[in-house]
Amino acid sequence: MNAGQKLSSAQFDKRKNDYIQYDGRQRKERKKTVSFSSMPTEKKISSASDCISAMVDGSELKKVRSNSRIYHRYFLLDADMQSLRWEPTKKESEKAKIDVKSIKEVRTGKNTDTFRTNGTYDQLSEDCAFSIIFGENYESLDLVANTADVANIWVTGLRYLISYGKHTLNMIESSQNNMRSSWLSDLFDEEDINNSKQITICASVQLIKKLNPGLKNVKIELKFKELHKAKDKTGSDVTRDEFIEVFHDLCTRPEIYFLFVQFSSNKEVLDTKDLMIFLEAEQGMAQVSEETSLEVIQKYEPSKEGQLKGWLSLDGFSNYLMSPECHIFDPEHKSVCQDMNQPLSHYYINASHNTYLIEDQFRGPSDVTGYIRALKMGCRCVELDVWDGPDNEPVIYTGHTMTSQIVFRGVIDVVNKYAFVASDFPLILCLENHCSLKQQRVMFQHLKKILGDKIHTDPPKPEDCYLPCPSELKGKILLKGKKLGTNCNASEGEVTDEDEGAEMSQRMSIESAEQQTIAPKKFQLSKDLSDLVTLCKSTEFKDFSTSFQNQKHWELCSFNEVFASRCACDFPGDFVNYNKKFLARVYPSPMRIDSSNMNPQDFWKCGCQIVAMNYQTPGLMMDLNIGWFRQNGNCGFVLRPAIMREQVSYFSANTKDSVPGVSPQLLHIKIISGQNFPKPKGSGAKGDVVDPYVYVEIHGIPADCAEQRTKTVNQNGDNPLFDESFEFQINLPELAMVRFVVLDDDYIGDEFIGQYTIPFECLQPGFRHVPLQSLTGEVLPHTFLFVHVAITNRRGGGKPHKRGLSVRKSKRGREYASMRVLLIKALDEVFKTALLPLREATDLRENMQNAIVSFKELCGLSAVANLKQCILALAPRLTGPDSSPLLVFNLADQYPNLEAQGLLPEVLKKVVTTYDMVIQTSRALLESSDGLSERILQTQKAVLV
Repeated sequence: MNAGQKLSSAQFDKRKNDYIQYDGRQRKERKKTVSFSSMPTEKKISSASDCISAMVDGSELKKVRSNSRIYHRYFLLDADMQSLRWEPTKKESEKAKIDVKSIKEVRTGKNTDTFRTNGTYDQLSEDCAFSIIFGENYESLDLVANTADVANIWVTGLRYLISYGKHTLNMIESSQNNMRSSWLSDLFDEEDINNSKQITICASVQLIKKLNPGLKNVKIELKFKELHKAKDKTGSDVTRDEFIEVFHDLCTRPEIYFLFVQFSSNKEVLDTKDLMIFLEAEQGMAQVSEETSLEVIQKYEPSKEGQLKGWLSLDGFSNYLMSPECHIFDPEHKSVCQDMNQPLSHYYINASHNTYLIEDQFRGPSDVTGYIRALKMGCRCVELDVWDGPDNEPVIYTGHTMTSQIVFRGVIDVVNKYAFVASDFPLILCLENHCSLKQQRVMFQHLKKILGDKIHTDPPKPEDCYLPCPSELKGKILLKGKKLGTNCNASEGEVTDEDEGAEMSQRMSIESAEQQTIAPKKFQLSKDLSDLVTLCKSTEFKDFSTSFQNQKHWELCSFNEVFASRCACDFPGDFVNYNKKFLARVYPSPMRIDSSNMNPQDFWKCGCQIVAMNYQTPGLMMDLNIGWFRQNGNCGFVLRPAIMREQVSYFSANTKDSVPGVSPQLLHIKIISGQNFPKPKGSGAKGDVVDPYVYVEIHGIPADCAEQRTKTVNQNGDNPLFDESFEFQINLPELAMVRFVVLDDDYIGDEFIGQYTIPFECLQPGFRHVPLQSLTGEVLPHTFLFVHVAITNRRGGGKPHKRGLSVRKSKRGREYASMRVLLIKALDEVFKTALLPLREATDLRENMQNAIVSFKELCGLSAVANLKQCILALAPRLTGPDSSPLLVFNLADQYPNLEAQGLLPEVLKKVVTTYDMVIQTSRALLESSDGLSERILQTQKAVLV
């Protein structure tokens, strides 16, 4: 039906019944999981006129009332576009409608009092909900669509109608994609060198492929052939109109279109001011100007007209969102961005286990490529198991196993060449020395001749309490190994042997993964080789109390994975405190014959700096390791959380609750869509059909570990729409990682499509693309997830909120900081002096957050919104019917006030009152924070003295 035709009552009923029958058929045909379905049409929404037409056709929506009441009603827009009406119950037909003129605002999400007080709040989809605010009393009609796509259609169409009223279609027709069509026409004409008004289908396919490299040639060609068949066209050449039509159909992403019109003030372009608002309010960019917008437009707008006029078209907007600038990884973390002047023990260090192996631990081949791969990936700790070899040349392999051998000298050559290719921070060579004195002298000669001055030989200073910092050791190679006693003047001495291979061989023979007591062997150590070991002397770990009393800061203990897990379980606090001063290395259990990997976060949460990974084995554990070390320029060093470094702090590795002294943050992730998912390698005989779904995983301390999954989208790997939102509480953000995994839903067994793992601290807020990687870590070409990221309480302060993120706590219900009793009276008394300022700080923070959440709700937004978005949402309400201002911001004072310009409706009075509370609580926090911080620091200083 055309938007200009009248819709009779009989036609209304027929439309409703057709829709219900269609929906019933769809429900019967669904698989075990619900797939994404759109309006009862195959047409892709790519313009405002598409939205208006769909609204005139109508759709079933849920009408939400208070007290858990929900009604299914059939809604449609009258053909004259003057009113919105729905199927009445007992009411007269005229009462079941809203005049478009009376609509004040259209809100997305569950952001009205009706939604918040409805008993089924948690069962209603945030992405499918929207509200129509109308009338002088700001009444709300609260609706939930069957899909997010349908909700977007109604929100977009209604916002156009509010802006243009009965002239909406005229406005759309006069400006309908003029800039886009003109640009595409120019491209077509450039290809039509003979001016024949047609180009070959092959040329058309290549032209569209050039504009959208992720599309498959077969799909583009098929679309042209379908179009020709529908027109009963005999030739295969393509006209300009056909080219433009296929481009519209294949290259318009509805989810980006709906976002585009939200910020384009219901126009067909974004001007520099529109783009400024998007960059600042949504993408979190600071110091944005119109010049910033112009730079984006010049870089990404494909049409010359748009570049000249300073307009960004839908295609330019899509180009920008797909660019590396809008990837989810914060570019600030692509270079070294952390403090590199703290002791070496304060960092996690990227480490590999048995680096020379490229397959399994027992029979696998050894190869120098293992070292090349690890060093190129930013690894800063590699392992060399050295044994006597033929012709007086030491060799590297795992003793007591059938792994092949490589020459020690060749490995040192590779280390010399690649040691500082990926990072110039120190490299640790874990030397497991099993050689005779004769071949130890050869080892020493190779090390000195090949590595020379790169080896760190300055002896540690006994008066120091901590190791040097990474910055002091740039370009240096540290040897980790056994060392003779300081009183040894001989050219050789006896030390205990370290032999992981023997341990593995014994474990295999007894078939047990439990930690065993293996009698240490003695062997002769060359003093020359001993003197090369400076800051990483290998020593045996007995227990924590012995280490706290006797261990030197330059001594390093290696822990078997099983024993380290037991320490983490039985002594979680002691393990963290131990690692504040000493380096700890954890290596995989000898029972991991297949070179499988342990979960590095099991030991990072204990503060263990060196968790040795089998680099040759891809999968979840290596994804975590690779993702984790990206966050500091992939330099191989990541600063550990402050609570694991500071002397006056306590953290238990197995905490299952919030962390004392660390403010939890709330991560809100919306999985919007996917692009160009490949068929999984080696998958079953399903042809090219992919049924994708997405897992969002949080990895970190036990309190943070969680996962959520989207529904499955059936038979769509090209551009599946998910539109699902998830929320996660992150209690220790500095140790949290987010992993996106895309799987193919299959009855036989779900298959891996792609993944991306990113540290929480590296997430960029706003609308972002996630570049997916294969199982072995390669970037999948043109394969992305499109997501929205928001983080509340990012800079610290307050608890996350539950329903709508807005459960406010009175002082009586708040969780105040408490002190851990040490049973040392003098210290406990000093710590008590911090209780009052900590309580005052909590109140200041919570009062401000409660006020901000209330203000966001009155602005019609959820608590994941920022204050810039609140002001933008509020702006349309600040003027009266005659366009005179009802409220103005007074920016003369340091804290801007809202001033009434006359009599205000009740809803705006509430806004003013709540805004004033935001200003008061923010002012109190800002003006009191320095004093409170100083009082807390005084307590800390008193304890350390």
